[in-house]
Amino acid sequence: MEKYKKYSYPEPIQIKDRQWPDRIITQAPTWTSVDLRDGNQALPVPMNPQQKLEYFNLLIQIGFKEIEVGFPSASQDDFDFVRKLIEGNLIPDDVKISVLTQARVGLINRTVESLIGAKQAIVHCYVATSDLHGRFVFGLDHAAVKTMAINGTQMVVDAVEKAGMTGKIGYEFSPEEFTDSDIDFVIEVCEAVKETWGPAKQEDFILNLPATVERRPPYQYADMIEYFCRNYKYRSETTISLHAHNDQGCAAAATEMALLAGADRVEGTLFGHGERTGNLDIVTLALNLFSRGIETGLDFSDMSKIVRIVETASSINVHPRHPYGGQLVFTAFSGSHQDAIRKGMEIKTDIAEHFKCGWKIPYLHIDPADIGRSYEKLIRINSQSGKGGIAFILENEFGIYPPKAMHPEIGKVVQQVVDASGDEIDSNDLRDIFEENFVNVSGKYRLIKYKRMATDNPDMIAMTVTIELYGKKIMLEGQGNGPISAVVNALRCCDQVINFVLDDFSERTLGHSADAKAIAFVGIRLDENSHLTYGAGKDSNIDRAAINALFCAINRADMV
Repeated sequence: MEKYKKYSYPEPIQIKDRQWPDRIITQAPTWTSVDLRDGNQALPVPMNPQQKLEYFNLLIQIGFKEIEVGFPSASQDDFDFVRKLIEGNLIPDDVKISVLTQARVGLINRTVESLIGAKQAIVHCYVATSDLHGRFVFGLDHAAVKTMAINGTQMVVDAVEKAGMTGKIGYEFSPEEFTDSDIDFVIEVCEAVKETWGPAKQEDFILNLPATVERRPPYQYADMIEYFCRNYKYRSETTISLHAHNDQGCAAAATEMALLAGADRVEGTLFGHGERTGNLDIVTLALNLFSRGIETGLDFSDMSKIVRIVETASSINVHPRHPYGGQLVFTAFSGSHQDAIRKGMEIKTDIAEHFKCGWKIPYLHIDPADIGRSYEKLIRINSQSGKGGIAFILENEFGIYPPKAMHPEIGKVVQQVVDASGDEIDSNDLRDIFEENFVNVSGKYRLIKYKRMATDNPDMIAMTVTIELYGKKIMLEGQGNGPISAVVNALRCCDQVINFVLDDFSERTLGHSADAKAIAFVGIRLDENSHLTYGAGKDSNIDRAAINALFCAINRADMV
């Protein structure tokens, strides 16, 4: 029998009168991309120099003002890349690059050497402060760990001064495995590090407090950050930074809560690349804040381009259900969802007025257009889809607005097709199904020609209609208050035509050009108690479109 349970609940942080749960985020943090270091080192195939440069330029375009670009003491490629950025004057004046190093003198000197000539930069040094690492990986007690952090910091100070870069290079220190460490010991180490670095502006001295391995629930990360901010004595001279990994899938939640707890800065990667399950996904967190009305300073308006560059550089596809970058995130398959989206889009102005916000649509928490997505694939059709979604696509992609009473009949026809195929259909398939089953309907009743005739009554018109029935031509005459009613009258006078009642008729223009076609919809019943059967007609002549729709409806009714 085991002496201890295999897993135990993380011990809560003892913090009285915690404040963060009642706070609201009102401004975005400083965003720091670690894609080119932390994200890149975890790729199956690391980026080549050309990909790194394209990625760096993408991060600039998105709006990052701090970018960790490599581990120059660890590889010649990283060292050369940093030099290329500096010597090629490729870093905008308002952007800081940062580079990572361990607390060893040779590595630190090489790291600072890579930054010579930079207008502004950050050296990022880390020391593991958890007992798991300090005691059991490195065989060090607390005193030795603290000494390592102090000595590493002093090495950075000396190297920066020797390189003539004082005032141009800031310092970032990470107590690795912060969330697994004794919080009071971390504060002791961080205060010693700050004292070694000396007086500083807040933006030039950063304490990065990482959830290196996610073992705690998100709210405990926030508790640790609030406790740290309350008890660390150099808060006014220090930027408090977050670096959450996603081992338990909670990195975005943990980071947002930790921002409420007092942090200023966030490190992460696009789409969460990084060791194991990855780093915080900045795309998700930033757009979550954006959806709450917070200006983030990051531009994701061309999401398709961002996805393409990241996928190419990483050789890892963005998951189709990634909250913002995935291909399916603005797609509704469920019929009830489709219908709600369609209705919401039709009355979005009324909804906005009611809720006093510019965007509130069922099932769509942000406007897809804000990240460069269109409504073209908003709703896709499979066996789970409903009539509302089908109508939405016909209306928004093709300008076909069937009457609402026709929606169930269209839905039934489409359902039969997708059930038979067992697959999804795209919008063009949907249009073809609609036209085959409602517009291009053949049967035993075929219109050959018609002619409008004058009458003595100015409120009535007469029509002669030539049809083909059972292979024979028949000429019919009828009168009505319009072309369609006159044709109906003519057909009803022929005992060889099925008995029917015209119940619904509508028409509209397809498109806005001068040569746009008209589309008409006709619904008939075989008797007063039978269901409606619809047909549709398209033609450049509105009368012919209506008459074609009538014949399609009659042929469809005759097939039942």
